[in-house]
Amino acid sequence: MDHEVRPRPLRGFKRLSLGALSGLFAGYAAIAVAELVSATVRPESGPVIAVGGAAIDRTPPGVKDWAIRHFGTNDKLVLQLGILAVLTVLALALGAVAARWRVIGSLGVLAFGVVGALAATSRPDSTSVSDALPSVVGAVIGAGLLYWLVGRLGTFRKAADEPGAPTEAADDDSVADGAPVGGASPVGSEGGAEGSGWDRRGFILAATAAAAASTGAGLAGRALNGSQGQNAVASRKKVVIPAASSTAAPVPKGAALRINGISPFMTPNDDFYRVDTALVVPKVDATSWQLRIHGQGVTRERTLSFDDLLKMPLIERNITLTCVSNEVGGPYVGNARWIGVRLADLLKECGVRPPSKGGPADQLVARSVDGMTIGSPVDDVMDGRDAMLAVGMNGQPLPFEHGFPVRMLVPGLYGYVSACKWIKDIELTTFDSYDSYWVKRDWAQKAPIKTESRIDTPKPFGRPKAGTVVVAGVAWAQHRGIDKVEVRVDDGPWDEARLAAEDTRDTWRQWSYEWPATKGGHTLTVRATDRTGETQTEKRTPTIPDGASGWHSVVVTID
Repeated sequence: MDHEVRPRPLRGFKRLSLGALSGLFAGYAAIAVAELVSATVRPESGPVIAVGGAAIDRTPPGVKDWAIRHFGTNDKLVLQLGILAVLTVLALALGAVAARWRVIGSLGVLAFGVVGALAATSRPDSTSVSDALPSVVGAVIGAGLLYWLVGRLGTFRKAADEPGAPTEAADDDSVADGAPVGGASPVGSEGGAEGSGWDRRGFILAATAAAAASTGAGLAGRALNGSQGQNAVASRKKVVIPAASSTAAPVPKGAALRINGISPFMTPNDDFYRVDTALVVPKVDATSWQLRIHGQGVTRERTLSFDDLLKMPLIERNITLTCVSNEVGGPYVGNARWIGVRLADLLKECGVRPPSKGGPADQLVARSVDGMTIGSPVDDVMDGRDAMLAVGMNGQPLPFEHGFPVRMLVPGLYGYVSACKWIKDIELTTFDSYDSYWVKRDWAQKAPIKTESRIDTPKPFGRPKAGTVVVAGVAWAQHRGIDKVEVRVDDGPWDEARLAAEDTRDTWRQWSYEWPATKGGHTLTVRATDRTGETQTEKRTPTIPDGASGWHSVVVTID
């Protein structure tokens, strides 16, 4: 009797493996298509960015601080790579599930699309349900592709569809390409009889085509998203910042010490620290940017354009900024020359009075285009210090990473309560009625910068030669100024270091100490005293809730 030969469905490990591979192709397609669709909505609506942003919002402060401490400004890259790694594992798992339960695996892909959509629409900067589109469309494409690819592995009919067919059969990957049809039909991994066979050529062609199409979609999406920032880039190139009506005095001679290894007195833009929650740096077009000032005590509400700001009197100041996530001896502090509009003058034009003069609002809430909110004490902003809406940094328009076109800064306050980048809105309110982003996450409402100092050279575990070793670094106590720096070797007495000339009380101050080093291991420790007479405390505290404290030490070995 002649038997018709037809391909049999794959079973066992080979089926699970190719199912997992199908899941990987489907996940890749979902992300790529979502990237393309996000170009029609906004780049921040893409699932990786949206889920990453939601993860940042919900991460405990201690974990965020750990990430900044260990990964520095690469923390966002690490987060995105971590999300992609998790998505890869999930895609493999859903593909393996689909190899056995085709519909369930495909529905799993759709479920993750729902997660992405919810993350996108729940972000603080989301203004429309259209933010859900990239995740939804990507998930639909991914689910459909997974269902289709797994179908190329062969399908099974339920045993009830073939009376008399057995309910179980041993897996046999050795018979993959063909088998006689007749007699009892072997049962596949779904507990049913053979439906359609394993289409090796069809699977390879389908997978290859899917990968190529996904790559094309992803590249197109990346290009389109990149082009959306071209107007912003062009607007920045055209910015000409007028001369300040109140210029910064020249840096005093002797303020910048010529010592190898010490931080430069002025921090170049490319080296200036960046700590924020934006996974995608906002590219804001200066020609369409606006700032609204409103809220309690504002008698003359205003909406300003970038050109409006440039027409106002500008001030130029050297100011040192510090991030509250800076550990003792950490790198998140930098000094730059800023130019901008004095914030107190602008608030006064809007009729704002500080609470010390009878004003109803004690908190200024600054909002960024990415949804960040930062709350600053109105009294501090209007007490005469050089709080400003900055438009320039070190002689250039603000870099995008540092807030172009406009950012806020307040000397003497940690960045999380003063330094709103990409600012778009200022609301006057009270601390009792509103908690800003970081306050909701257990950081303090008010956070003046603590008096701190750092040893820049020699480096930890360095091996200088015996003899005179120059120990040097920086100290800061913005809006108070540094009065004294002392160095201690091991458990010896405190010796006063030589202070560089002071620029202003809002800038850090360099220092040096000539140490007659002897051979062996030694511990160098530094402490500073500010102009109020307060010496930085030895007590170590973490960065949460209002900044780290303690003395900075380095261990060296003298050869």
